[in-house]
Amino acid sequence: MKAIQTEKAPAAIGPYSQAISVTGGAMTFLSGQIALDPQTGSMVEGDVATQTHQVMRNLEAVLAAADLGFPNVVFTTIFLSDLEDFAAVNAVYASYFPENAPNPARATVEVARLPKDATVEISCIAVR
Repeated sequence: MKAIQTEKAPAAIGPYSQAISVTGGAMTFLSGQIALDPQTGSMVEGDVATQTHQVMRNLEAVLAAADLGFPNVVFTTIFLSDLEDFAAVNAVYASYFPENAPNPARATVEVARLPKDATVEISCIAVR
């Protein structure tokens, strides 16, 4: 196992890595990202779409640190504090994946609460 770490994404707020690569980098598991600004460590302000853009930028930074990108993502999990936000989150999420490639498999669930009272958290698995 190899830990993936970048200052271009928020630092871990607990005992976990931003991502872990295994099998010689063939698979990379990214921890969930919330809408934290990497420079300040504070939640970005704005609606769920604005927060989802920050989450996706955070994931993108961690993927880049592993020399990967969204086309390498094979599975995501989206956690929402309110399932009524699904359409807005889905629209932003879809804009980060290439139109000419298969979309990753995905699970989306509503949860009672997320870290720092975030509205959305997304984790993913990528392959080389």
